[in-house]
Amino acid sequence: MLDWAIELQSLAQAGLAYCMSPYDQERYERIRSIAAQMLAARSDLPLTKVKDLFCNEIGYQTPKLDTRAAIFEDDRILLVRENDGTWSLPGGWVDVNQSVRENTIKEAKEESGLDVTADRVIAIQDRAKHNLPPYAYGICKIFVLCTRIGGHFEANIETTEARYFAEDDLPALAEAKNNAEQIAMCFAAHRDPDWITLFE
Repeated sequence: MLDWAIELQSLAQAGLAYCMSPYDQERYERIRSIAAQMLAARSDLPLTKVKDLFCNEIGYQTPKLDTRAAIFEDDRILLVRENDGTWSLPGGWVDVNQSVRENTIKEAKEESGLDVTADRVIAIQDRAKHNLPPYAYGICKIFVLCTRIGGHFEANIETTEARYFAEDDLPALAEAKNNAEQIAMCFAAHRDPDWITLFE
């Protein structure tokens, strides 16, 4: 049902972007509304919230980009503590005026306080294939191997702590952002100087 609703929304959004007829526009608006109702019926979200998240863009629908910085020290990985107590790699949505490299560096600074260089792309993943819960829109997650060059943690509105963890001693992860499989992939890339970028 979720996959159908997402596909219907995507088709309706493309139709609204390219149709010339006011009658077709009305039809595509109705299809988009039905898709939102389908999603609301299968989730705990109210219809107004679904429409805000699901039906708020124009133009051809493409996935959003999310970058995650993998920063290591003594074979331990840096994680930041979210406000809900779970832990994640520093990262977030790629801003419209930022490249992937620039965004990775910016997010690392904002969430961990560290100055880093963004050195290698570890992987580009389709979030829907790896993380829960499912989202109503596509996301490409880009994991980037980084090197710390300075800085220190400062509390901020997104994170409350930054700490390095061994691979066999991970805390409770923010599964929607990164899971144990993805952290293990980052460790493997860190240990392999000949790592070849994984992509889906």
